[in-house]
Amino acid sequence: MTDPSLTRRRFLEGAALLALAGALPAGCAVAPRTGPQASLNNVLVLVELNGGNDGLNTVVPFADPLYAKLRPTLALAPDSLVKLDTQSALHPGLAPLMTAWNGGELAIVQGVGYDKPNLSHFRSIEIWESASDSEQILPDGWLARVLVQQPGAARRLAEGAVFGRPSIGPLMGANARAVLMDSFHNFASKASKVNAPAAKPANPALAHVVRTQGEIARAGDILAARLQGPQPVVKTTFPRTGIGGQFGNAARLIATGADVPVIKVSAGSFDTHTYERNTHDRLITELGAALAAFRLAMLETGNWQRVTVMTYSEFGRRPAENSAQGTDHGTAAPQFLLGPGVRGGFHGAAPSLTDLSDSNMKHHVDFRDIYASVLRQWWNIDPRPALQRNGADLRLFV
Repeated sequence: MTDPSLTRRRFLEGAALLALAGALPAGCAVAPRTGPQASLNNVLVLVELNGGNDGLNTVVPFADPLYAKLRPTLALAPDSLVKLDTQSALHPGLAPLMTAWNGGELAIVQGVGYDKPNLSHFRSIEIWESASDSEQILPDGWLARVLVQQPGAARRLAEGAVFGRPSIGPLMGANARAVLMDSFHNFASKASKVNAPAAKPANPALAHVVRTQGEIARAGDILAARLQGPQPVVKTTFPRTGIGGQFGNAARLIATGADVPVIKVSAGSFDTHTYERNTHDRLITELGAALAAFRLAMLETGNWQRVTVMTYSEFGRRPAENSAQGTDHGTAAPQFLLGPGVRGGFHGAAPSLTDLSDSNMKHHVDFRDIYASVLRQWWNIDPRPALQRNGADLRLFV
């Protein structure tokens, strides 16, 4: 009998290679940006907290007595927390981020969500990654829509690189080029071994497959050539965890100077319906250690000034714990931005634990306003073509 896990693994490996259809044209080279598009040298690192992260146990309103009352077993003890002010604190697993917080490099946007929230994992993450309204279906990702329109897009190595969970999400689009890989060294090795037949088949579907194989092979050659040359040494030690390895790969890819403006990593699952404490503590602690190591690696290699890290999750959790010592799908939650270009501190208002809607917290910041700030202030790109809105001025960047 065929091992189902082996079959699935082989399918995902193949899917990762096939996702490169059109990704890296032959002769692609990294070229310096000049003029008004120079800001595309900046890198956005997206961190998907898959499954719906519990925002109240991430940024903790410890001074509100309702927090402990709503969570008799899940509320974190005040003396264990990393205090940010007299009202709020970080989960103790995020203590490694305090250097960034104290240096003004960590922005916490509170109460992020959208109108008419959808509590389905699949639909809500689609809303976040396409930047659609709740009842609107868009066929492509918010980043794909805008990056492929920028001058010099065809010369770019790719619009994005994705480590971890094999979902290109915001980079999904007919003309966008997103590279899925477990590590870029393994990808170059696998991709360069793909051989395309010399003859062009008459069948259009088969011709497309052959063309795809050829592009994969060329992509592997480009990456292999880059990786065989002199490489910056990243001495920073990354945690031996899933998210730690992904951030290690992201750091090494950035250090090569590869012309890739978006890198996506993922952690989870944060879908903590039962016995949340141990799972959430572990995931948040792994995230904090990986983020801190990534920051150190970027400082070490001289790339920190051109990097912003942004977290997102399809939704938060309900303020009250359930009968299984877990939390169910909720709405408003905090979102982090990390980097020397951000305006550190709190942004937006913390959601109320008393003014609820259907037992869920109300959002104060539309997630698309954060995207608009990234496009406009980090990349100098007009957000309206991608988001159909100019976006509120959240002053997230200095």
